[in-house]
Amino acid sequence: MAEAVTVARPYAEAVYKLAIAKNALSEWSAMLRDAADIAENENIKALLGNPVVSAKQLGELLLEIGRNRFNEDGRKFLNMLAENNRVSILPQISDLFEQLKAQHEGVIEATIISAFDMSSSQLRNLVSALERKFERRIEAKVQVDPELIGGVKVEIGDEIFDASIRGKLEAMAIALKS
Repeated sequence: MAEAVTVARPYAEAVYKLAIAKNALSEWSAMLRDAADIAENENIKALLGNPVVSAKQLGELLLEIGRNRFNEDGRKFLNMLAENNRVSILPQISDLFEQLKAQHEGVIEATIISAFDMSSSQLRNLVSALERKFERRIEAKVQVDPELIGGVKVEIGDEIFDASIRGKLEAMAIALKS
């Protein structure tokens, strides 16, 4: 997986620079998401690396499946990836592009895991507090995990803020064993 990300990074950065230059971040975001979805299709995965299917045929197939979803630059990009046997890393390219786009827009992604459904005002207050702390706009994805017992756990990048009952019990158990 790390190898795919390493290979995908220069492609994502190149597409990001092109998208910035053409003021088309949203358009490229949508195209890359669509291309990644196509590349993750089991039938397409079966064709990757198949010596019977040429790079040109694979590129044409991707474009046919995507039909009108790709502009001229997007079509050239997909054909280039097919020619270089890089179609399999489209999901990583899309993910890296989204990270670059979010960074450009001053947005960071947070995963909020709550023991119970949060009301919209609770979520708004929590997101507001996180935005003040990180001084950036937060895009929150909310999940419910009853195993937390109570409270919330927030994951932002590689930082984890655990204010759950379960987390506090685990910390207490570790402290008591020491």
